[in-house]
Amino acid sequence: MPNTDNTHREIQELLADYAGALRDGCIPTFLKSLTREEAKRISASGDFWEAAEVVRLMNSAGFGDNVVTPDVGLFISRVDAGVASRLKKAGASARERSRSPAPAARSPVSE
Repeated sequence: MPNTDNTHREIQELLADYAGALRDGCIPTFLKSLTREEAKRISASGDFWEAAEVVRLMNSAGFGDNVVTPDVGLFISRVDAGVASRLKKAGASARERSRSPAPAARSPVSE
């Protein structure tokens, strides 16, 4: 009999909730919804993990065509520009130090 107050769900209910969260892309919300007891039961349940793997495979098969992989080209070009800028700044500061006169030697303080 399903638990209507959504606390201490059975493994089957947890698996159904996990499948819905995976489909909707909100796994962190599912994890936050777990009570301590539910989390312990999930971690100890081999049946849950086997069923969760089947759910992941079915989800990827069912929604695999709709998956969009991000284009990282823009990110890489920004990182490259940042590295080039830092190298340029480091070279400029090294040249400035080499052009500045050497600091005057300190004379000993006489007492």
